[in-house]
Amino acid sequence: MRKLMLICPIVFMLMAIMATKVIGQKFVHPGVLHTQKDFDDLYQVVKHKTEPAYSSYLLLKDNPRASASYKMNGPYKTISRDGEFKWTKTKMETDFSAAYLNAVMWMVTKDAAHAKKSTEILEAYADTLTTIPATNDAPLLAGLEGLKIVYAAEVLKHTYKGITAKQIGKITKMITGIFLPVIEKFYAAEPYTNGNWGVITTKTYMAAAIFLDDRAMYKKAIDFYYNANDNGTIKNYISGETGQVQESGRDQGHSQLGIGALATICEEAWKQGDDLYSALDNRLMKGYEYVARYNLGDDNMPFTTWKDITGKYSDWTVISAQSRGKFIPVYEMVYHHYVIRKGLAMPYTKQVIDKIRPEDFDRDQPAFGTFLFSGK
Repeated sequence: MRKLMLICPIVFMLMAIMATKVIGQKFVHPGVLHTQKDFDDLYQVVKHKTEPAYSSYLLLKDNPRASASYKMNGPYKTISRDGEFKWTKTKMETDFSAAYLNAVMWMVTKDAAHAKKSTEILEAYADTLTTIPATNDAPLLAGLEGLKIVYAAEVLKHTYKGITAKQIGKITKMITGIFLPVIEKFYAAEPYTNGNWGVITTKTYMAAAIFLDDRAMYKKAIDFYYNANDNGTIKNYISGETGQVQESGRDQGHSQLGIGALATICEEAWKQGDDLYSALDNRLMKGYEYVARYNLGDDNMPFTTWKDITGKYSDWTVISAQSRGKFIPVYEMVYHHYVIRKGLAMPYTKQVIDKIRPEDFDRDQPAFGTFLFSGK
């Protein structure tokens, strides 16, 4: 099981103290990644066409998944990324992205047609979905798709008068009865994966805790972020000395996937008044700078063969050039926090943003960061 690593009593005690800094007694709603004030500010960005955020909004608006006339592929009784039902992968991912993006569009345009579409998708799956098979990729499915579902459900529950208590109840049952058990099973197992799995499942577990008003779940997610016996923790995924990422020797796509999920966890907690970004002397910032620097073309990167938690991924002897320079939209959220909110410097991340701005869609990330994460 992923029990806390007792490296030494003092280290453990310090980590435990950090992990219990959970502020406040009540959750902010909506508040998975955006508060009502955030949405009000984003509405003004759209109304006044404020750049550079507005250009990212236009990419969102023009994405077919964000359309109020989106036509569902499903719903399906069984969904899976691999195995017998892997044929549902792209179809259900697209449906859940549509539920998420239509919820966002509802909040930033106040067009109820988007809220209706998001509700339609979530309710259809809640009425139909029965199983996520116990295949290899089941935890990834629960984490990647679960966040989209929970985010949309949180927004609709607290802002859309057109959704009923019965509909919310069905959607909640789908989250608690189908998605969360997969994550709980992953948490209970011995560590066996690269670190992106742990952070991907945890971003959804934390979001579900907020949606369900479950502070014990929320605390569990924070404990995982700091202390879990897993590659997917802030201390096990990013080197405090160099910023090297546990998957740097694997490929650059998974490295960005992992740090992007860590950022999402931090932003969720920030909206609830808790600062995970600053953990271990802003280690996430160091990881971002390392990944950005290498992918921008620096061939003189420090690299150490990584001794990972599982012992399975400890034979990468050089930094991987696979997917090098293929940036995914995970940079604006973190840059906004460390540089705009905190006044720190991220020169390599800034260079990436200058190359790829405005951020566009990504299936596995909140994405559209130039728009969605440009506020205070």
